[in-house]
Amino acid sequence: MTTLMTSLPQREQPTSSRRLRELRELALRGLQRMYRPEHGLYAFRARRCDGGVRLEGTSARYSAIVLLALARESEPQAKAALGGRPLAELCDRLLNTVPGTDNLGDTALILWAALALRHPATDAAAGRVGELLTKSETLPTVELAWALSAFCEPGAPEYVAPWRDEAARRLMGAFRPQAELFPHHVGGTPARLRGHVACFADQVYPIQALARYAAMTADLEPLDAARRCADRICRCLGPGGQWCWHYDVRTGRVVEVYPVYSVHQDGMAPMALFALAEAGGPAYDDAMRRGLDWLYAVPELGGTSLIEPAADMIWRKVARREPRKLVRRAQAVATRVHPRLRWPGMDALFPAHVIDDECRPYHLGWLLYAWPAARAAAWDREAGVPS
Repeated sequence: MTTLMTSLPQREQPTSSRRLRELRELALRGLQRMYRPEHGLYAFRARRCDGGVRLEGTSARYSAIVLLALARESEPQAKAALGGRPLAELCDRLLNTVPGTDNLGDTALILWAALALRHPATDAAAGRVGELLTKSETLPTVELAWALSAFCEPGAPEYVAPWRDEAARRLMGAFRPQAELFPHHVGGTPARLRGHVACFADQVYPIQALARYAAMTADLEPLDAARRCADRICRCLGPGGQWCWHYDVRTGRVVEVYPVYSVHQDGMAPMALFALAEAGGPAYDDAMRRGLDWLYAVPELGGTSLIEPAADMIWRKVARREPRKLVRRAQAVATRVHPRLRWPGMDALFPAHVIDDECRPYHLGWLLYAWPAARAAAWDREAGVPS
């Protein structure tokens, strides 16, 4: 991680459509850099190091997210991001891992990507998702939401309908109406000290999944839950456009703002909020625009951007300088004692001015998924902003 105490010179701000075009171009270049042809997968991450960027590891999960995004790109752009290889080759490789995968999230993402590509052999992946979904009483909220989104993808076989309804029922059953939030896990007994804490990802993926389910079934109840959750996280949006990290599922209040992740700002929040709007919910353009503005001029860093075009990277997050997630743990314990209790002075003792100088391919994938070319080009026209 890099501590940055001074800001870079400010430049004239481009219009949002120009920003989005630049972000899309950077994401496509960055993905090309993060593909590892010797493994046939995307790297786990790219890290800034002396003299450039170093790739580390591989990830089937991140590769599936990227594949899902590239399915919406033109064939030349998609192939370029894969080092000239066809998308079907990566899809085949991922589908071949399904029989030995016990992770619902990985399998659901692979199925979702394969369906988006209209792959002819998705039955084994669909069956495995259904099996993993039904055999466990306790599931991570994020992974359950991915399963529901996969089952809602156009082209999903008809026999997944009972699993799709089961996933929606369990996700809806976990919704906390008073807090308007989703917990970190669905089912089971919450952890004693941190069971009341859920993260931003626990909210956006259910918003997206339930919106997709509502659009498919015309069921207004999941749409309402998705809308209420979206309203809640938008009300919690920080003064600089920060999407906050930890929430109290008993009260709906923010437990801890940091870290603020760049993928939340340009990818995950927009893709969930757009899914909700497309299903008949309200538009959240102002919140999304504020989130993008934060990415370009991070107030915690004196106005510095996390975007580094020369490296084709968007650095991962802004965090506190703290030992072993101390502030998050301390605030979780404090709010467990009483929902309104907070440890004072944390901003002064542990200021948020640390850049996590790594980038993961799923970030660039979700960015592209949230902002396909047509949507990015139409963004300012719809808002009445000259391009």
